[in-house]
Amino acid sequence: MNGKMKIALGTVAVLAASAFGASANEKVTFGTNWLAQAEHGGYYQAMLDGTYAACGLDVTIMQGGPQVSGRPLLLAGKIDFYMGGNMLQAFDAVRQDIPLRVVAASYQKDPQVIMSHPGQGLDKWADLPKAEQYIIGDEGMQSFFLWMESEYGFDPEKRAPYTFNAAPFIANPKSIMQGYATSEPYAVKKAGGFEPNVFLLADNGFNAYASTIETMQETIDKRPEVVQCFVDGSAKGWYNYLYGDNSAANAAIKKDNPDITDEQIAFSIAQMKKYGIVDSGDSEKLGIGAMSDERIQSFYDKMVKAKAIPAGIDVKKAYTLIFVNKGVGLDLKK
Repeated sequence: MNGKMKIALGTVAVLAASAFGASANEKVTFGTNWLAQAEHGGYYQAMLDGTYAACGLDVTIMQGGPQVSGRPLLLAGKIDFYMGGNMLQAFDAVRQDIPLRVVAASYQKDPQVIMSHPGQGLDKWADLPKAEQYIIGDEGMQSFFLWMESEYGFDPEKRAPYTFNAAPFIANPKSIMQGYATSEPYAVKKAGGFEPNVFLLADNGFNAYASTIETMQETIDKRPEVVQCFVDGSAKGWYNYLYGDNSAANAAIKKDNPDITDEQIAFSIAQMKKYGIVDSGDSEKLGIGAMSDERIQSFYDKMVKAKAIPAGIDVKKAYTLIFVNKGVGLDLKK
């Protein structure tokens, strides 16, 4: 793997061209926002099982990581699609007059969690503000923690920096720590020997979409069939990854990220299913990738109230619904 973490996972032969298909073998690059992991599994699945190729796309995945800044590459036209976090980045793009659009939300729930030690009086969400220490990263303090403070009275004076190391949390039973449902609880159990309490922010009102698919307005205008193919293919990929044979995708993930284990992958998939990260709510009727105007506006209003983002942004410029909510892939759910 080279220093830029860019990997081409191979060309899959075009199987068929749909009525809305892109040109045969049209090359597309998708940038993820971190190292290969089960949380990216649907995209790997769609590339390796021929789903993208079936509507004419030859997809390359550009792996993210600590040394890779993917969104500037999207803005510069070096990649075609980018895996965003939640809608905050898209709102900020509107504020900066950058013509970036979210075209699908692969996650119905943001996987962000807060963890606590069991049996320490911190066993309910309502108990968490009284923890003696909040281990939260800088980015979290400027986003979801502002919502936690605004809605639930968490005290920013109790914050300690999160350095992607669970040791301080494990050592202090009266602390709480941020994480992702798919990773940090596993790390705590392995290192600390106990099952932490896990509280998904999404189940307590933080209604952000996540793992968004971003592209530029120019791509939507000039290559709508490419966008539709990638959105539909990603949805089908997620169904096949979660409910079908995902062995080839997992093998590719491990090849691209040798540090990841079968046990970690299995844990992440189980957590995605347990918490409905990818498939829950609207996606159960409208298909994976579903979004709604009402929910995006609700999330924006919460972030304005929390002073995480300014008022007055035209949020409808941050996304489009024309490629989603069509029930694509529902027949693949098993």
